[in-house]
Amino acid sequence: MTLLGVITPAAWPITENGQVADIDDLEQTAAAFAELRPRLFGIGYRMLGSVTEAEDLVQDVWLRWQKTDRRVVANAAAFLATTTTRLAINATKTARVRRETYVGPWLPEPVDTSADPYLGAERAEALEFAVLVLLERLSPNERAAYVLREAFDYPYEQIAEILQVSEAAVRQLVSRARKHVAAERKAPVAEAEQRELLAAFVTAARSGDLAALEELFAADVTSVSDGGGVVRASKFPVVGPARVAKYLRAFADRFWEGVEVRWATVNGQASALLLHDGEVFTVMTVNASVDGIDQVLWMMNPAKLKAVSAA
Repeated sequence: MTLLGVITPAAWPITENGQVADIDDLEQTAAAFAELRPRLFGIGYRMLGSVTEAEDLVQDVWLRWQKTDRRVVANAAAFLATTTTRLAINATKTARVRRETYVGPWLPEPVDTSADPYLGAERAEALEFAVLVLLERLSPNERAAYVLREAFDYPYEQIAEILQVSEAAVRQLVSRARKHVAAERKAPVAEAEQRELLAAFVTAARSGDLAALEELFAADVTSVSDGGGVVRASKFPVVGPARVAKYLRAFADRFWEGVEVRWATVNGQASALLLHDGEVFTVMTVNASVDGIDQVLWMMNPAKLKAVSAA
């Protein structure tokens, strides 16, 4: 069995007399799930910020879908979205506990959206790193309401059914989440400008050019590195143009030696894949506003780079 909805004979249930049970029904079940899987993965990923956890969640949804009496399911899409969201809400609670003991800053697991169709959303909302980091600070219900509304444009009435709260409560959840994201995040620059700033940053960081780096930075720039305690990375954010520039120059010679840079669209934004001997060891991107680069994000935890490396 695969998560793409293709079921192997070994996965088909066997009756007591050794016969395969309801093959036609299983094929229809798999086909219905395969069609909806990209959206389910998109919900799970935005809720959890992790490809691995989202895939595990979708696998759990698939197993539950197999065991469900589908004759009583009037709307498969609604049923599966509801199951996915409720499981994701539970998962965010346990994930938050695990992240309290995470070594250093936590950043979302990157996805190469130029090569990976799994996210399959009608809209790219709640996909960029900056937004996913901010959503971590919301309550599970706020996060779910925001994702369903902003990324997938679910009507408030349906979100209320999924979360088992009133429609008025859903509107409040979405409103609070929107205000939080808007208050904590500056308006981003256009995609083309972000790419230019990223390329200029890589050039300046590679050469250790302090003046060039500081010229690119906003006054409140922050550099955040996620090594997960597995690789060498700063365990604290570095803040301020001068401090970030000096920090980058301090390790420029050894960090960039022999590094190949490839450009990719990761989480819907331009990013740099840094490779040693053909292997991705860092995914790096910048978030920028009209004031310049606000954030430099370094995803370095090897466990989080599998999806990008595979793509």
